[in-house]
Amino acid sequence: MIESYLSNRYQRVQLNNSTRNCNAVSGWTEVKCGVSQGSILGALLFLLYVNDLPKAVTHNGFPILFVDDTSALITSRNVHEFQNDINTSLQHLCEWFLANSLSLNFTKTLFLQFVAKSPNYFDINITHRNNYIIKANHIKFLGLYIDDTLTWKTHIDNILPKLSSACFAMRSVKPYVSQQMMLAIYYSYFHSVMSYGIIFWGQSTNSIRVFRLQKRIIRIMLGCKSRDSCRKLFISLKILPLPSQYIFCLLLF
Repeated sequence: MIESYLSNRYQRVQLNNSTRNCNAVSGWTEVKCGVSQGSILGALLFLLYVNDLPKAVTHNGFPILFVDDTSALITSRNVHEFQNDINTSLQHLCEWFLANSLSLNFTKTLFLQFVAKSPNYFDINITHRNNYIIKANHIKFLGLYIDDTLTWKTHIDNILPKLSSACFAMRSVKPYVSQQMMLAIYYSYFHSVMSYGIIFWGQSTNSIRVFRLQKRIIRIMLGCKSRDSCRKLFISLKILPLPSQYIFCLLLF
C-alpha cells in the first residue's frame, strides 16, 4: 500500500489570471521525490522522514523540531567556542540535508543571540559555503515573538492590535447580543489571543498593557465606565484577570 502511494504519482501547476480571465497550466510530471502536495499522509511521512535529524546536531547543540520548523539551541561560556559550535552544528545540519535530498533555505534562516539587557556584544559571523546567516533581534517561533533579551515586548506589541480589535468588536455587537454570546465572543477573540503562550510572557513588565485591555473589554461587556473598578466585574463574569490566568496556566503546566 505504501509503495502504491509513493509511486506513479503525477502533478502539475495551474496559475489563474483573473484580470485576463485565462489560466496557465503546465504539463503532467511524475513525482520522483517526496509526495503529492496537500496529501493526507504527507505530513506523517514527512515527520518519519526527518525523525533522525536531531542526531545530526551532536556538537553542543539541542535541536527542536516542529513539523518543518527546525531550531537549534547552542550554549557556551566562551565566545570563540560558541562561534565554532554554531558553525559546526550548521555544517552538520547542511550535510544531513544534502544526504536526504533536502536543502536549507538561507534566506529564511535566522540567528538569535540571547543576551543580557546591558550586554557586551560579540561580533559572531555564521556562514556556510558563502551563505551568511542574518542576525535578528527577534524571531517568530510557533506564534510567539521571541526577542534577544526575553522582555517579550515584541510579542506583546504584536498581540495588542488583535486585542484592541476584539474590544472594538465587542463594543459594536454589545447592543444586539446576550451576555452569554458576549462571553463566547470574549473567549473566542480575546481570551484565545491573550492566553496563548502566557506562561512565557505573563511575568513580563509589559504584560500590564495587555491587562489594561482586558479590563477595558470587561467594562464594555458590563456597560461600566472607564474608571470603574474591575475587581467585582471579573468575579461576576467568572473570568480570571491576567495575573491570575498566568498563575493558573503555570499550575496546569
